[in-house]
Amino acid sequence: MTGRFILTGAPGAGKTAVVRQLEIDGFATVEEAATDVIALEQARGVAEPWTDPGFIDRIVALQRQRRLAASGETQFHDRSAFCTEALATFLGHPASGLLRTEIEELTRSDFYERRVFFVRLMGFIEPTAARRIGLEDARRFEAVHERTYRAHGFELVPVEPGSVVDRVAAIRRAL
Repeated sequence: MTGRFILTGAPGAGKTAVVRQLEIDGFATVEEAATDVIALEQARGVAEPWTDPGFIDRIVALQRQRRLAASGETQFHDRSAFCTEALATFLGHPASGLLRTEIEELTRSDFYERRVFFVRLMGFIEPTAARRIGLEDARRFEAVHERTYRAHGFELVPVEPGSVVDRVAAIRRAL
C-alpha cells in the first residue's frame, strides 16, 4: 500500500525506534519535531520550553517543513499536527491560529491516511532531557492522543507493546 501514515502515541511508547526500523526496511520516514524543538530550546538555556505557549507554533512550523519536504510512495510520519493539538491540550495551551490552520489544511487535503498507527505504551518510561514525564502522566497523555485523533475522524490501529521487530511486523501486516 502507498500513502502517508502517522505513528502516534504517548512519549516513551517506542515510536521513534519503530520509525527507525521502518526506515532501515526502506520506507520513507519523517522525524518527530517536538523533541528537536525541545533540544534546541534547552541548548539555548530554556530548561522547560513546553511552558511557553509559543512552543506549540515552533513544533507546527518544523512539522510542516518536514512533511512538505518528504518524498516516497509510502511514508511514515513520527507524529503530526494532530499530536501537537493533543500536546497543547495536555499542557493547557490554547490551540494557536497556526495550529488550527495546519489542521484545517491537513483535513481539507486528506494529506494523511485515515488509518493511524497508535503505538501503545510499553508499561515503563525511560526519562530523557526532553522526556520528563512519568508513567501515569504518559497514560493520561496517551488518552488525550486517542481522543484527539478520534475527534478528527481517524481510525486508530493499535500497535501493542512488544519488540521493535514485532511492532514493525504488525504495522506491515496492517498495510
